[in-house]
Amino acid sequence: MQNVRNALRALEEVAERQPIGVADLARAMGLPKSSVQRTLVTLHEAGWIRPAEGRPTRWRVTAKALQVGRHATGELRLRDAAVPVMEELRARTDETVHLAVPEGERVVLVERLETTQPVRIILPLGQILPVHASANGKAVLAARSDAEVAAYLADGLARFTETTATDPAALRAEVDEIRARGWATNRGEWRADVSAVAAAVLGESGRPVASVSVNVPTSRMTDPLRERFGELVAEAAERLSERLGGASGCQAWRGPRRPTP
Repeated sequence: MQNVRNALRALEEVAERQPIGVADLARAMGLPKSSVQRTLVTLHEAGWIRPAEGRPTRWRVTAKALQVGRHATGELRLRDAAVPVMEELRARTDETVHLAVPEGERVVLVERLETTQPVRIILPLGQILPVHASANGKAVLAARSDAEVAAYLADGLARFTETTATDPAALRAEVDEIRARGWATNRGEWRADVSAVAAAVLGESGRPVASVSVNVPTSRMTDPLRERFGELVAEAAERLSERLGGASGCQAWRGPRRPTP
């Protein structure tokens, strides 16, 4: 049983620190290098990890982990419903569109459609996004109950950039703003060069099951563009919520929305 726990922990550590070598992994896990090496060989033979490109002594997780995660979260069905909506949103904005799903007190990027513009935002699938410092995360947070919002705020808010909201009262006020207009914004709060707008997608239970975002280099995100993209992403989230049999994430918080040209 201990070997199984070590293998699962090694897989988590590789995913978090990739690409990583056996020595660094052994230090992180507090285990002998020989034990960790055997675990890595087992994970490699089972298809969970692979050598990093050009660095055969360092390891990365394979897409197998993502596939299992998609089955666990129901993301395969979500992706089938989301991609056509995302493609239309990308066509209307010509910016990168992301789909993220909540996992406990974090959100994870599970799909990406890229812009044709040469300067773009590129985040890897599986990227963990901070709830309070990303548009995707704040959209999901605002779609949760007041009690859940209060519990999240009570845990403390880490700072990532100069614009990260670390004051619980300020973030609570921002949650109210998100609910009023139907979409969240990120003004370089996680990475200074990344700005975004996002809206929550609700499932059949009325709970947030995902968020859709438009992601733009901060240098390109003007206030008028943020407003326009916010309305477009809210429309997209509404359509995806309806496809999944859920309530409209945007209309759950506000009245009729003006049409976007």
